[in-house]
Order: sequence, then structure tokens, then C-alpha cells
Amino acid sequence: MEGAVDPSRRFMKDVKRVIIKVGTAVVTREEGRLAVGRLGALCEQIKQLNSLGYDIILVSSGAVGIGRQRLRFRKLINSSFADLQKPQLELDGKACAAVGQNSLMALYDTLFTQLDVTSAQLLVTDNDFRDKDFRKQLTETVKSLLALKVIPVFNENDAVSTRKAPYEDSSGIFWDNDSLSALLALELKADLLVLLSDVEGLYSGPPSDPHSKLIYTYNKEKHQNEITFGDKSRVGRGGMTAKVKAAVHAAEAGIPVVITSGFAAENIINVLQGQRIGTLFHKDAHEWAQVKEVDAREMAVAARECSRKLQALSSEERKQILLKIADALEANEKIIRIENEADVTAAQEAGYEKSLVARLALKPGKARNLANNMRIIANMEDPIGRVLKRTELSDGLILEKTSSPLGVLLIVFESRPDALVQIASLAIRSGNGLLLKGGKEAKRSNAILHKVIIEAIPDNVGGKLIGLVTSREEIPELLKLDDVIDLVIPRGSNKLVSQIKSSTKIPVLGHADGICHVYVDKSANVEMAKRIVLDAKIDYPAACNAMETLLIHKDLIEKGWLNDIILDLRTEGVILYGGPVASSLLNIPQAHSFHHEYSSLACTVEIVDDVYAAIDHINLYGRHVVVFCLIGNIAHTDSIVTEDNEVATVFLRQVDSAAVFHNASTRFSDGARFGLGAEVGISTSRIHARGPVGVEGLLTTRWILKGRGQVVDGDRGVVYTHKDLAT
Repeated sequence: MEGAVDPSRRFMKDVKRVIIKVGTAVVTREEGRLAVGRLGALCEQIKQLNSLGYDIILVSSGAVGIGRQRLRFRKLINSSFADLQKPQLELDGKACAAVGQNSLMALYDTLFTQLDVTSAQLLVTDNDFRDKDFRKQLTETVKSLLALKVIPVFNENDAVSTRKAPYEDSSGIFWDNDSLSALLALELKADLLVLLSDVEGLYSGPPSDPHSKLIYTYNKEKHQNEITFGDKSRVGRGGMTAKVKAAVHAAEAGIPVVITSGFAAENIINVLQGQRIGTLFHKDAHEWAQVKEVDAREMAVAARECSRKLQALSSEERKQILLKIADALEANEKIIRIENEADVTAAQEAGYEKSLVARLALKPGKARNLANNMRIIANMEDPIGRVLKRTELSDGLILEKTSSPLGVLLIVFESRPDALVQIASLAIRSGNGLLLKGGKEAKRSNAILHKVIIEAIPDNVGGKLIGLVTSREEIPELLKLDDVIDLVIPRGSNKLVSQIKSSTKIPVLGHADGICHVYVDKSANVEMAKRIVLDAKIDYPAACNAMETLLIHKDLIEKGWLNDIILDLRTEGVILYGGPVASSLLNIPQAHSFHHEYSSLACTVEIVDDVYAAIDHINLYGRHVVVFCLIGNIAHTDSIVTEDNEVATVFLRQVDSAAVFHNASTRFSDGARFGLGAEVGISTSRIHARGPVGVEGLLTTRWILKGRGQVVDGDRGVVYTHKDLAT
């Protein structure tokens, strides 16, 4: 997912000169060979930043490791079998450095040349920096190179270093490439130092520990005594300990530092865009207002714990929670409307599309409708623990298949604050914990609705049953929690669904765009057809179940009905676009795509030869979008208007959509109208759930086996009956 700008990193817009230090673990693979792919991606980022006018200086580790790998190979192929039986002496580190530096720089030169960028090698030692003239000349040389758009590539010249043990000795002005990069940042007056590592940043403990938390902003007073460092890097010298020491040194001298992963694509560019990536070290961090960072894992774990308490309640107790929330919604309708109107006004002033503003608005009486739907859900049969199937495996050994909550749900939705209430009611009834992230345009509406709901949840369950995520920066962390969160449901655009799907291992059930069709057959009752078409388009144009394409049988042209419906639609303010046939016949603009969802008073009209042509059109153009996926790629809701039952049967059987209607508006495709009380979305997936997803779509199953001491014992003492029993 694209990250949002972190307010504490807005200074990035003023950054001009950047020093990038790449660690040995990034430069090389596990076996010690060069990681050409990662280095190629790094060079492409540097090329892009160079083109944008940044001064880029690279400090690269890896020479010793590469040299060691090459010399070991050379020694191996030149050794006899007898030589290999002897104890193998450790290779001279300085020789490794000399050989590796040549290989490393040759690769950088090749990669940069392919990108039409020139690089320059600068090898330095600790003693060099004791010479004032050297330091002055170094600054002048780098200045000249940068003016020529050349990338200086620094490395410590370990081959001729006078340090007795250059891989262990930490004395001197600098002692490794991390401290060298910090020193260069000061000497060359850099605006930012980026330290690339094999982890995402500084954690509170070893990154492999699931309880360790990524620290986004390092505060020395707060963090220096809290952090537990794990093992040093598999290669290189100091690992994260050395990076933190160098970062603190540079930051205290006024150079901001970010430690981040060198494995992730475009991480350097994202850092410079101000995104909340890696760990920031800044001299003023201790003065910044300490906003309590939302711990994603803590929030998810709390929701799971509360959900288990909810499941332990009786069906009547869970019912009473929903009834109490419903009453609270009605009691707080005035304040809900005030907060929602503030969101609507802000959205209008910000120039949001009319369709989004329409979805955002809670019309008068909406709170009452939401409360009534919640009461319907409350009065449904208890969905938890319902016995779906009973089987006698053997005499006295009974197996039950029962319904069970999924666990913790993460719902990311755009625009519609009423979705928050619907989803919360379904989660409570189905015994699931819930994390909600609404769009920023509905921030105030979501906040007041969340407050009203959690205040009505009793203490023996806990308000943390439903968590409200307040910023986009928290989403990437939540999407990593596949051990705690059981299902992600993004409701919004295809872009949102695709971003989330590509960012998580958690199963995704994503409600996105939907193309709904109405086909009017030649045998249709024309007055009925007119009512259905107008309702499907104008009842609520912004809804996902509104008609987007009207297909008309060619015979209705001669009967005059085509002109009548076109006139009626235009009278209602609908903007019409045509397919290849209709645009020419009706003299209307041609639609740029049959896949387009207008979500407004606009639709596409096309003429078809018969029901089979209509079916082909729907199956072709309705399946372009990813709608509510695990992944689903079929159509949303489609309707036929006809008096010919045989034609209707063909349509109902062959249209490959989540919901297919005969002589009814597509607007009926809705959880509340289906009697589900509410919905989390319209699923077009063939897996798990399809169509409007209510309580049952948020359940899974588990098996309960009840016996009388039976054992398998190789199946010798068991007589299987496998008899179906009444539930």
C-alpha cells in the first residue's frame, strides 16, 4: 500500500543531499555472493533521485565478504584432496578486502552505466581524517563530483588500514562503514543519512521475536534502556548496535537519520516522500509531543480476547448488547447528525466527487433505520454453536459440525459511515472481534458512531472488542498480523482492494467496484420495465447495486419503447452513454468502457440481439472488476425483465453473477432487504461467501466429537456406522 506522509517527517521536503549506506547483508546473499537484484533496484532508485536533483552519496559495505567468498572458491579449485584434509586457516581479511573491493566497484560501475549514470570510487581510512588538508580536499572532490551528477561511492580501505584488527577494533575516528557514513554526513553537510539494513528498522527487541515492536521514531531518553539487541548481522561487523550508535551520533550533530530495509522496493524514495517507514533519529525527537503510538498487535490481541468473552455469553446476553446499542444510536441521533454534517461540509469544500459525498451523508432517519436493522439482527436465531450436521461414527461416538466465529476481522472501508454500524452489528452477533478503518472524509462520523457503540458494550466483554484505526500508517502493521487477524475486508475501489491483497498474507474478502446490468427482453411488460429501470438507476445512484448498463432487445426499437425509456431517463437527469450500436442509433456519446462504474446519475445503453447476446455481454464485461475477492472476478447483480419464463430461466441459469433477478430492480441486492439485517458487502467470490454477506458469511465451522472412551487402536476395535443423525 502507498504510505501517507508522517507529520514528523515533513522536513523531508527540504532534503537535498542524502548519504545512503548499504550494509553487507543487503549487498550479499546468504552464501556470500553478490545480491545483484537488490543492488540493481538500489541503483535504479539512486538514478531516479539523481534525476530529480538530489545529491546522492553512497557508502557501501560488502567488499570483505565478497572477497572472502571469491578467495575461498579460488583456494578450493587450486587445492588437492590432501590439502583439503588439513585444517583450513582463516583467510587474511586485508587480502579479502582488496579482492572484494575490486569486484564490488566493478558491479556498481556496470549497473550505473546501464542506467546512464557515472559513479566514482573513494577509498578512505581512519588516519586520513586526522589530516585537515585531506578533509578539505575530500569536500572539494565530492562537491565537484556532485556538480557533474556523478555518484561518489565510499568504502573504508580495509586493505591498507593500519588498525590491527579492522573487523573488531572500534577505536579511532570511525570504526566501520556505519560510523564512516555518519562522519561523512557531518563532513559533507548532508541533509539526511539513510542506513539500509536487512530488517525494517529498529525494533524493541530481536526482530524475530513476534512481541518486538518496530520503533518509528527513536527517543534516546525513552528507548535506550528499553531495547534488547539480538545477534549481530550474519555478515558485516556490528549489526543494529553499530547502526544505532552511528545514527545517534549523527542525529545529535543535527543530521536526521533513517534506518530502514534495503530489501523493500523503493524504500529510499518512500523515505524521502515523508512516509512512515523505518526508524527516524532526530535531534528534536525528545521535544515532539509524545502521541501514544497505537500498537497494532496490542489492538488486535485485545479484540480477540474480548471476542472470546463475547462468545462465552449466552445468546440472550449477546442479543441484549445489540438492543442496547440500537437504543443508544437513536438516543444520540442528534449528535451523530451534527458530526456527520460537519464531515459532509468539509468534503464538499474539499471538492470531493458528488457520488462520494452522497455515500458519506447520513440522511434524516438513518440512525433510526440502522437501529431497527440492528434489532432485526439481534432477534435472529443465534448463529454461534449451531449444529449443522450430526453423524454417528460408531456406537456412542457422535460427531457434530458446528458454526463458529472467524475470530478477528479487519474492515477497511471508504466514505460510508453507516457501514461501520452495519459491520459492528454483524460482528457482535457472530461473536467476532473487529478492527475498523474508515475513510478520512468520514473521520468525525466514524468517531462518534464508534463511541456510541463501544459505550454500550458491557464491561464483562470490553469496549476493545471493536477497535477504531485512526490513521493509514497503522494499516501496514495490522496487515502483517496474520497470526492474530483472521480476515480482511476492504470495501472500496479496485485500487484499495489490490493494494491490500498484495500487502498481506491474511485472507482478503474485498468489496470493490460492481457493474450491475438490467436486460429488457422483447417480451417484457413495458410499464414494468420502465419502473424497474428507473428504480435501478435513480433510487440511489451511488450504491454498488445501482444499474450501470441497460441492455435492450433490438425488437424494442421498432416498438418505440427505446425512445420512451431514453426520454424518461433524461427527464430524471441521467446522462447517457452508448455502446457501439446505441451511440450511433441514439446520437449519444460512446462509452469509453463497458467496465465503468459511474456511481452517479449516468449509465451506458446498448442494443443486443437476444437473451444470449445479453448473457454474453454480462459475463464478459461484468467480470473485469475484482469484487469482494478471495479473489472473485464475476459480476455483481444483474436483472432480466421479461414475461417469457423460458427466456427468464435461461438468463437465471447462465448469467454468472453473485445475484441474478427476474422482474425486479437490482437495488434489492442488499443485506437488509434480503433479511440479513445488514451486510459487510456484496461478495462475488465463489469461495466462502457469495452475494450480500451477513452473519453467516462471518462464520466458519469446527468439529465436536463426543465419545465414551473410544480409541482407534489401528481401527481394530471400532465398527464404523457413519450414520446421519437429526440436528
